[in-house]
Amino acid sequence: MTATFAKQRKGFTLVELAVVVVIIGVLAAFGVPRFLQSVERSKASEAFAYLSAVRTAQERYHAREATYADQVSKLDIQAASPKYFSTDGTVAAGSTGELQNSWTLTLTRAGSSAGYGAYTVTFTDQGFDKANSTIVDDINPIGAQAAKSK
Repeated sequence: MTATFAKQRKGFTLVELAVVVVIIGVLAAFGVPRFLQSVERSKASEAFAYLSAVRTAQERYHAREATYADQVSKLDIQAASPKYFSTDGTVAAGSTGELQNSWTLTLTRAGSSAGYGAYTVTFTDQGFDKANSTIVDDINPIGAQAAKSK
């Protein structure tokens, strides 16, 4: 009886290995898109953090000068320039058409964006401007909140 146990096979059959490969493939099919989405959301949060810092600096500038700055370089901004987004640094007049009362600044996604394209994030003196931004809610760090507010 011990001789039959000694001759038992060791290892996995081809069918067992194929089942494991299929299971790993199914898990990866669900996991990889979610991973790419979370990576892109973290990159988008960089734009939101930068634009929030610009908004705060604009309010300080407005308190001193009675107008908003027309260039980001004029602001005492406490944030580094965004790595994954591009802007020319020019601040445009906002909804009133004059920099004394309002402003707007748009950042455009530079480089590859995991299939989301060159989306934009726009801020005004009122905060995030969902109407003029092209970022989708899937990667918007404040997606659900922004959809409710506008």
